[in-house]
Amino acid sequence: MTNAIPAAQLSSVFKSYGDTVALRDVSLDIAPGGVIALLGPNGAGKTTTVKLLLGLAAPDSGSVTLFGNDPRRTSSRRRIGAMLQVAKVPETLRVREHIDLFRSYYPHPMPAADVFAAAGLDGLEDRKFGDLSGGQRQRVLFALAICGDPDMLFLDEPTLGFDVETRRSFWEQIRGFVSRGRTVLLTTHYLEEADALADRIVVIDHGSVIADGTPAQIKQRVSGRKIRCTTRLAEADLRAIPGVTELRYDHGNAELVVTNAEGVARELLWNDESLSNLEVSGIQLEEAFLALTGSQEAA
Repeated sequence: MTNAIPAAQLSSVFKSYGDTVALRDVSLDIAPGGVIALLGPNGAGKTTTVKLLLGLAAPDSGSVTLFGNDPRRTSSRRRIGAMLQVAKVPETLRVREHIDLFRSYYPHPMPAADVFAAAGLDGLEDRKFGDLSGGQRQRVLFALAICGDPDMLFLDEPTLGFDVETRRSFWEQIRGFVSRGRTVLLTTHYLEEADALADRIVVIDHGSVIADGTPAQIKQRVSGRKIRCTTRLAEADLRAIPGVTELRYDHGNAELVVTNAEGVARELLWNDESLSNLEVSGIQLEEAFLALTGSQEAA
């Protein structure tokens, strides 16, 4: 039987900072288990939402709960872990010392060996934090976040600065955490990351939820396909082709969102004999995000 109590919940939440409205009548239920990605342009309300759920801020009106209780209660905080961009830890302590210290904060911490294994830190136990690479430091911060064996984990840009191989390795660690029935709330600028990890995506813009669904459902909100090519045609000529709904440039290549890929491709080839690097693909999460938010920035 599914647990009827959400892991986290916002109900008709309003939050302002002076004259700036950060959240406007936001309601959101997060069921236990799986990964939910919270996406939106800078200033959309993501950070405020996370602060409310962590008990670091209070709503002006509406309610916020963790596992049915006030997020500021000790009993609620013991059930969560957080990996935030503002996190700072002493650089002179060794990795093992950091883990032991954080485990001591919880009545029933995760075994140290399990923490090291889950975060991919085996072999780094005696290294000082200040001597670690950027990716290794992020792994330590992830380890600290799971020391209390939390039911829910908040990850704010967890793979920022990672190379592709390290990022994909870290994804496996997150999947391993979720496989134990735990819940992850993820914010990320890497839309590929949200697409790969999330069971559900919530897009927030100007303080309101504007889309909520699986990655596939979010992408279906934007009809059409994408054409990428190298062309000498002017921007005005490309936009004038029937079926072109969006156009942008990336490293000298034109990227078009189109409703009729075959027809647009024929027009491109007919009007530009020098056309090259022609690619036709389905809509990705990035295109859907940009279309929904009207933003030029990803998440």
